[in-house]
Formats: sequence, structure tokens, C-alpha cells
Amino acid sequence: MVLTPERKTELIKEYGKSETDTGSPEVQVALLSARIDYLTEHFKSHQKDFHSRTGLLRLVGKRRQLLNYLRKKDIQGYRDLIARLGLRK
Repeated sequence: MVLTPERKTELIKEYGKSETDTGSPEVQVALLSARIDYLTEHFKSHQKDFHSRTGLLRLVGKRRQLLNYLRKKDIQGYRDLIARLGLRK
């Protein structure tokens, strides 16, 4: 399992507006980023896992869509989120 329930709850508390907020773009981007980080580490030892690589590309695309939405709706929230997650270096 990529994300344990404890880690998922921790991310929701950290990035959500409340403890049950799982639908906000900030929480969704944080959860996707955690899965992307896990898969990136996975590919360091499993270079030929092309099926999972396709899933990784879908996750990256979905995260990009959510970030674009957040940038249009709340530019300051977007800037805070990418700084907290360390996405733009």
C-alpha cells in the first residue's frame, strides 16, 4: 500500500481546512504528491515497470490540472501550497 491510513489522515489534517476535508484541491494535491514521491522511489529499483509508469504519468497530469485550477481560483493559496510541498525549485 502506498499511503497508510495514518499518513493519509496526517496529510488531510495538515493541508485541509478541517479534519474531514478530503475534497479541497490542496488536500488532493498533497495526496497525489505523496503517491508520486512513492512511485518515483519505486522506479529507482524497478526501471522496467512500464505499467506503473503509465499510472505515474496520469497522477502527474491530474496534479497539474488541480494546480492550474487552484492557481486560477486562489493565487496566494497556490503559492503557499507549492512552497509547502517543495514542488517548484
